[in-house]
Amino acid sequence: MKITLIISNLTTGGAETMLLKLLQHLNRSRINPTVISLVGLGEIGPRIQALGIEVHALGMSPGIPNPLKLLRLVRLVKRLQPDVVHTWMYHADLLGGLAARLAGVRAIAWSIRHSNLAPEHNKRATLLVVKACSRLSRSVPRRILTCSERARSVHVAAGYRADKMVLIANGFDLSRFLPDAAARLSVRAELGLTPDTPLVGVVARDDPQKNHLGFVQAAAAVHSALPHCHFVLAGHGIDPTHAALWQAIAQAGLQHHVHLLGRRDDVPRLMAALDVLASPSHGEAFPNVLGEAMACGVPCVVTDVGDSADIVGDTGRVVMADDMADLARQLLAVLQMSAEQRQALGARARARVQDCYELGDVTRRYEDFYNELLRDS
Repeated sequence: MKITLIISNLTTGGAETMLLKLLQHLNRSRINPTVISLVGLGEIGPRIQALGIEVHALGMSPGIPNPLKLLRLVRLVKRLQPDVVHTWMYHADLLGGLAARLAGVRAIAWSIRHSNLAPEHNKRATLLVVKACSRLSRSVPRRILTCSERARSVHVAAGYRADKMVLIANGFDLSRFLPDAAARLSVRAELGLTPDTPLVGVVARDDPQKNHLGFVQAAAAVHSALPHCHFVLAGHGIDPTHAALWQAIAQAGLQHHVHLLGRRDDVPRLMAALDVLASPSHGEAFPNVLGEAMACGVPCVVTDVGDSADIVGDTGRVVMADDMADLARQLLAVLQMSAEQRQALGARARARVQDCYELGDVTRRYEDFYNELLRDS
């Protein structure tokens, strides 16, 4: 089966990372994938190419689509002659879906990986694309794949066809993300901390939805109760050059307790070093970082956005979105557990990932999805 996967961009993010993991584990004796990025190769593109998979980057502007680039996309899809086209994220759903239709492809699937359509948390252009997709959902895609129940319900309410929705959660490689006592020590040594320093982490790119500024408020409250606690923030754009974030940290008096690490290539090591992972987001669909931390045996404290509460289940703590005071209280509750209690909670978290979100099982669900999509087209 020839499958063309069209994605908006290949910078580091949840959707891009899940695409990479899927391509790493697909049965290549049965499925021949190619990838098209509407914008560029980013950090993920070369890693896909290293798998021996053809990747095309069209160089589109992230803003208003160029009709000539759309025609180029149509010609490329015609040349590739895929059996199935699977698009990832809104702009790719819109442009990739239309291009696939114009190229004569019938087996088209969209992907939705977002669950907060509030105007205050989204660009106007993005919401216009969502509106266009909601109308086209009746005619362009055969199926609409979503990674979370919350994302499904939000988009059905926005006008997407409910009868086309299929839910497949994200998956995680438990051989890569696992508890690692050596990582705990080495990360603290890297940061100049003692082996017993409590460490809270947020791993997320620079995006208003991720609510880094809100987390600084929670960190200040945790610090007032546990002055020796430190905080690690990692992700694309989250480094000392981020003026607004650094200003908030300075105003909270946390300059010597917050570490801005930017994008990291050693996320499994970083996750395994944490005592607790925080997810302070305004909106999510299915946050990859939760499954990654849980697979490392790290409890999570999350806002109730997307499917975060369902993911952590009874292995972490959940607070209302935007309630940073309660986020701080729940972080403290986990940090003040005994080491044995926290390890037991983390072990339950890893077992939950094994039972519900193991990458091999998730990949097989994708393969079945593609087979059914082709058969029904």
